[in-house]
Amino acid sequence: MSDIVISGTGLYTPPNSISNEELVSSFNTYVDQYNTQHQAQIASGEVEALEHSSAEFIEKVSGIKARHVIEKESILNPEIMAPRIPERANDELSVLAEIAVNAAKDALKAANKTAADIDGVLLACSNSQRPYPAVAIEVQEALGIEGFAFDMNVACSSATFGIQTAADMIKAGNARAMLIVNPEICSGHLNFRNRDSHFIFGDVATAIVLERKETCTSDNAFEIVGTKLKTQFSNNIRNNFGFLNRTAPETATAEDKLFIQEGRKVFKEVTPMVAEMIVQHLNDKGIAPDSLNRMWLHQANLHMNELISKKVLGREPSAEEAPVILDKYANTSSAGSIIAFNKHNRDLKSGDLGVICSFGAGYSVGSVIVKKV
Repeated sequence: MSDIVISGTGLYTPPNSISNEELVSSFNTYVDQYNTQHQAQIASGEVEALEHSSAEFIEKVSGIKARHVIEKESILNPEIMAPRIPERANDELSVLAEIAVNAAKDALKAANKTAADIDGVLLACSNSQRPYPAVAIEVQEALGIEGFAFDMNVACSSATFGIQTAADMIKAGNARAMLIVNPEICSGHLNFRNRDSHFIFGDVATAIVLERKETCTSDNAFEIVGTKLKTQFSNNIRNNFGFLNRTAPETATAEDKLFIQEGRKVFKEVTPMVAEMIVQHLNDKGIAPDSLNRMWLHQANLHMNELISKKVLGREPSAEEAPVILDKYANTSSAGSIIAFNKHNRDLKSGDLGVICSFGAGYSVGSVIVKKV
């Protein structure tokens, strides 16, 4: 991969932000209404009373303080507690494509590239707006890119899996340069009435441009030293929404048609899996883990990132070595590690090493070792 570089990244941040305090106020109002409505059943033991949440609880367990969302008012309405995003006509740009295009324009500008320089578009995210036509092709059309485009989904690891896919295509001669977009409207699949997870996700879009080093004219490029992917099946993070739901109407609106997870099991199983894979990947490339200058990790949980970084480096990481953005963005699925990379890479010097790593449902883990050009 030594002749492939990341020559630019882009970021689109929705204008609406919800603080923990705002989210908790809405949630607790819903809890009070629910408990009052079911007072008799709760007293008889037929129904379990719901518990309040708190801003302090959320920050303590996750490190999250706020999150950006496409639509705010309906999420905070205790009678709705879900985003309301009007459906667009088929001849209008879809909302998922729209935010992807916004991020893509930033990435192309950073890479000093135009649509004419790109041969392929990958849309890699956890939850696409529709099965077909591929949203990637819609993004391709909106940007005026020739060539090909397709959607791919490896949940929170979609961006890093997309990077390896795009790099392989360029290396094989199937494209001069590739654009990867990661639009994540996570609020659409989040159960805002679940105390254990109502605070986890936010909305955002990121984009990445890959090309051969010889064609790169960017002033902030990173050579891809190597990529490594791993998957291992688990039901501990799952979303059962799909077109077959209509064939079983009795369960079509069950809680598992939104995001569900066994958080403690995920923490226990994924943390060592990720750390071991990063170390193995570095060793395979002859790189000492403690020589890393930066780790741009998936932004899901502060405690997971701290522990992974510590296991990889063999010591406590500094804030600069393992930057955190989830305090303001929350978990943005596939986009998290790319937001961290986008916001925290310009200070690195030529020759400095870093790793972009994402992990999530599947389980899936993607590691991309990069070196500042």
